[in-house]
Amino acid sequence: MPKRVATRRADRVTIAMVASAAGVSVPTVSKVLNGRDAVGPETRRRVQDALEATGYQRRARSEPRKVGLVDFVITELDTAWASELLRGAEQEAYRLGARLVLTVTHDRQANPREWLAAIASRPTDGVVLVGSGTQHLGAARLRTIDAPFVVVDQVGGFDKDIPTIGATNWAGGFAATEHLVDLGHRRIGMITGPDGVPCSMERLDGYRAALRRAGLPVDERLIRPGDFYPESGRRGAADLLDLPEPPTAVFAASDQQAAGVYEEVHARGLRVPDDLSVVGFDDTEVCEWTTPKLTTIRQPLAQMAMLAVRNVLEAEHPAEEPLRLELSTSLVIRDSTAAPSETSSKQA
Repeated sequence: MPKRVATRRADRVTIAMVASAAGVSVPTVSKVLNGRDAVGPETRRRVQDALEATGYQRRARSEPRKVGLVDFVITELDTAWASELLRGAEQEAYRLGARLVLTVTHDRQANPREWLAAIASRPTDGVVLVGSGTQHLGAARLRTIDAPFVVVDQVGGFDKDIPTIGATNWAGGFAATEHLVDLGHRRIGMITGPDGVPCSMERLDGYRAALRRAGLPVDERLIRPGDFYPESGRRGAADLLDLPEPPTAVFAASDQQAAGVYEEVHARGLRVPDDLSVVGFDDTEVCEWTTPKLTTIRQPLAQMAMLAVRNVLEAEHPAEEPLRLELSTSLVIRDSTAAPSETSSKQA
């Protein structure tokens, strides 16, 4: 049991008094008060008992002074996907009177120790983490960020107490496949995103669900792995078109992969959508530059980044319930999809 500390009612109980009552150090009490993980359960119980026994009341925090900076951590910049996110984040930061501090990790499996240390070494009003490379960090490391933070596009990949903003990836994968089914396609291939990434797996699950809903078999031979980049789209398209019975349509898990599918189709002297219908995912500027223009699933990337920046800049106190948002995706029909032609099944 904690030692009783005699105090006059007018005296303020200090952390040092609580530490003395619990038989621990002042930093240990501070860790318990701030919800840090590095305290054993027995020690935490003693500190909590001492807090109650001494009647300690935490001094109300004054609103922290804003420094006008938001850290924006992303794996890459050389894609239309990244540009859309960065555009939304910069616009919202500017509107709220702040500026972005940009960190590009480059390697999606890079050790985050260096950039986490860099962020911790200077003041920041909040941190927005973007990209498929963040899910390997783990909740414990993310909680070392001593500022409001939000993870973008990773809904489902973290503990429920990690704030996230994502999109309805499953619904998007379902809508893309359903569109092709409605056009009359029965052999529909898919080129997935990286294995193990939540948004990628949800798109694949949506694809499978749409086929089952239509009463069509899920042929695993028509599914090829990818990584969201054009090269994997072209490689997957080549594998699919070399099948004895190739698909008449392909759903690519990103617009970049869809562009790679286009390259392979054109290299074989075939045409989109006459010989192969193609649907992408994201609705980046790539869609308007492809020939023909790409049918895709619109993911509100700029809006996702805007909401993330707004959330960290307007956060004054820890929320009782962490932010968990999924923004709606939608089908955008352009020129890359059509009913299958009589000869499309012989395109290989």
